Order: sequence, then structure tokens, then C-alpha cells
Amino acid sequence: MSRKVLVAYASKMGSTAEIAAAIGAELRAAGHDVTVRDAAEIRSITSYDAVVLGSAIYARRWRPDAVRFLRRHVEELRERHVWLFHSGPVGPDKDEAQTMPPKVARLAEKIGTSPATTFAGRLEPATAKGWLARRLARGDMAADSRDWDKIAAWADEIAIAMSATEIADQHPDDEEAY
Repeated sequence: MSRKVLVAYASKMGSTAEIAAAIGAELRAAGHDVTVRDAAEIRSITSYDAVVLGSAIYARRWRPDAVRFLRRHVEELRERHVWLFHSGPVGPDKDEAQTMPPKVARLAEKIGTSPATTFAGRLEPATAKGWLARRLARGDMAADSRDWDKIAAWADEIAIAMSATEIADQHPDDEEAY
């Protein structure tokens, strides 16, 4: 039995959307029914068993659409499997985990989900938006630092976790099923 999974994202320059698409593709390959959509476009999550939400992170802040999504659906998310990620670091700290912004951390705690996983981002002159991003994209910070193998491995972990939950749901009284 496959799970119905929503992979939602809030992206500024397209990098987080591309990461969400890659996660969706991995989950589809694992046999799940996956929808990948911009968080701003989602009105209801009632038809989904699990949700993966990603946001670009700039100056230790999530995109407003991702925070609104969490706030709007906090009660429903408590009843689902939820995974969070953020992307954005480039340059020397590209491989360092970023802490969740306080608002996001409080919402994640209410939902009962783990802290967000950090993925390095992309900063290129062609997609840079905003004065600072355009300036940085002309210098040493310009790069596509995303680690596609790390992203695929994380999506595979989600697929494994959903399969384990599926077994537990099918055999709630059978301890041998675990």
C-alpha cells in the first residue's frame, strides 16, 4: 500500500523547489503517490497521509509562505507524518546544519516533528533575486552547492519510515511485525 504524500515548498530563487521535486521523485520511485506543490497554493491537506515541507532559509529565516503553511495546518499536521527541510547555505558554511527559526521551531514542536534537515543551496547570477543575492552571486559565494546524493538518501529514509509505519498500521497488535 502506498502513502499519499504532499511535498510542499517555499522557494525564492527556485533551488528549494528543485530539491522538493527531487524528493518527490524519490518517494514516487519508492511507490508512493506524491504531489509536489508550492506551499502558497495549498488550501487543504486532508487527503494526504504524510507531508514533507521545505523552505529556503535566508538570514536564519524561513520564507513566509512556509511559516503560514505550518500555522494554517498545525492541527492537521499533528495527525500526519511530517518531515521538514530547509535549504540555502552556500559558501564556507554550506555543509553546516542551520537551526530552525524560533517561530518554526515552536510550530514543529506543536506538530511533534523533528527539527528541519539542512541542505546546501544554490546561488547563481541567473537566478539571484534581490540586491544582496545578486551581489553575492557575482563573487566567491556563487555556486550550486546542493548535494543530490544527500537529498536522495534523506528521501529514501522518509520512504523507509513510511513503510515501517505502514507495517505497524497493518499489524497493530503483532509485535513480531516490528
